[in-house]
Order: sequence, then structure tokens, then C-alpha cells
Amino acid sequence: MKASRFVRRSLLALCLSVIAASVFAQAQPGKEPYEPQVGQEGKDVVWVPTPQALVEKMLDMAKVTAKDYVIDLGSGDGRTVITAAKRGARTLGIEYNPDMVELSKRNAAKEGVSGKANFVKADLFESDFSQATVITMFLLPEINLKLRPTILDLKPGTRIVSNTFTMGEWTADETATVNENCGGYCTALLWIVPAKVEGTWRLPQGELALKQNFQMISGTLKSGSNTTAITNGRLSGDQISFSAGGARYTGRVSGNGIEGTVRSGGSDSKWNATRVGSRRQGLRALERALL
Repeated sequence: MKASRFVRRSLLALCLSVIAASVFAQAQPGKEPYEPQVGQEGKDVVWVPTPQALVEKMLDMAKVTAKDYVIDLGSGDGRTVITAAKRGARTLGIEYNPDMVELSKRNAAKEGVSGKANFVKADLFESDFSQATVITMFLLPEINLKLRPTILDLKPGTRIVSNTFTMGEWTADETATVNENCGGYCTALLWIVPAKVEGTWRLPQGELALKQNFQMISGTLKSGSNTTAITNGRLSGDQISFSAGGARYTGRVSGNGIEGTVRSGGSDSKWNATRVGSRRQGLRALERALL
């Protein structure tokens, strides 16, 4: 009898303790969800969100499709990554603030794109974004300039889109401004990473000497004793075009070779060039020496 009464008292005490703990926990104020503040300090910049209308414009300018891999540098609350993911693209947001990273993940889940929208806590200057086909960013000009050498080493044709801020003397290939539903920071700038073509190229009929200033090219085309200046030279990714001696040259740069079409006198013909000093030319010279 005494043991049974003791057990009942113990069970009653345990139940009362559980109830008291539950009531106490409910009475405690819950942790407020993280809410970023416009202008809050970050590692390299303060946080100011890109207006959604400009996010859409930036992705339109970069022609983002489901085939793209979009990386947003300084992804903030994740809106650019999430919008690109909704277009079917594979995406990654690189953000230094861990609270913003977690907020972005929650926002992606709410929008139903957790499977395509990925976020990592990382330093921009220690990150590898070489696999991106599109890079978006809203960083200060001095940060853009620090990143520029890395960006210029990306695969030719990679599209870079910035909110408002420039890349110094590397002029944008396209600029657009959103006038509706955009309160501030409403200009988008697009660059297409150019192939590296500066140097001397050998053509069957002569020699092409190119100078390069980002996507702009100049130089001379030499054929026999005739040397002609290049005009209207430009690169768009791996696509090259220039005029020389009344002819218009267009083509595709692939490593140490160029192949394309030259239009002269109303007719088209093929042209090709090989970079002087390339491995291919070295092998050919070796082959000739051994014959």
C-alpha cells in the first residue's frame, strides 16, 4: 500500500514538473527571425537590395535560360539567385554574412526553388566561380576592379551583369535603365568576357597583328608588301570581327586558332589564322625539321 501511494505521488510530481516546464517555455519570448536592415554593414559593402524590376532586367540582358549556371556575388537576401532559379537556371549565391545565407535559404524554400537555388557563406576573393556562365553583382566600383582580373580570365562568352557600378575603363557592352517600379539603383550594365587575341597570327596569305583593349581590337593585316590598318575591330566573347582593305572579317576564336568568313566585293570566302608561337605551330615546325 505504501509503495503504491509513493509511486502515485512520484508520477503526480513528475506530471506537474512537465506542465510547469511547458508553461514556462511558452511564457518565454521566442527568438525573432532575422530581418536585414538596408544599409547594414557587410565585409566589403553595405547591404542595399536590388529592386526586383532591375533583377529581372539584369537577367534579361544576360539572356539567362535553363542552360545557364548563374552565380551572384554578394547575394544578400537571395532575390537574384531565386529569380534566376525560377527561370530554370542552376544557381549559386556567395554571401559572407551567415544570417543572410540562412535567410536566403528560407526565402528559396518559400518560393519553391530550394533544389535549384544554392547559397554558401564565403569570401568573394577566395571563391571559385570559374564554372559560371553568368555572374551577377551589386558591388562597389573598387570591389569590381579587384575582381576584374579574375573575371577577365573566365571562359570567353561569360556574361557579367552589374547593378549600377562599372568596371573602370572596361566599358560595358550594353547598358539599360529601368524607369518603372524601381526606386533607386536602376541601371544594369552587361559585359561579355572577351577572348584573348593580342599578338601575331599567321594567315595563309599573310600576317595579322592584333592589339587588344578589353573587347576592342586594332592592328594591321599584312599580305605580301601591303600592310592595311584594321578598323571597327571588336570581340564579343569568342566572336571576332574587323575590317581591313575594304573586306569585313568575322570569325570564332578557339584557343590559338581563328576560323571564319571574309566578305569582299559582295562575295564570301573562308579565312583562318593561327597564333604565332602556339603549340600547334611549334609541332609543325618540328615536323618540318624532321622531314
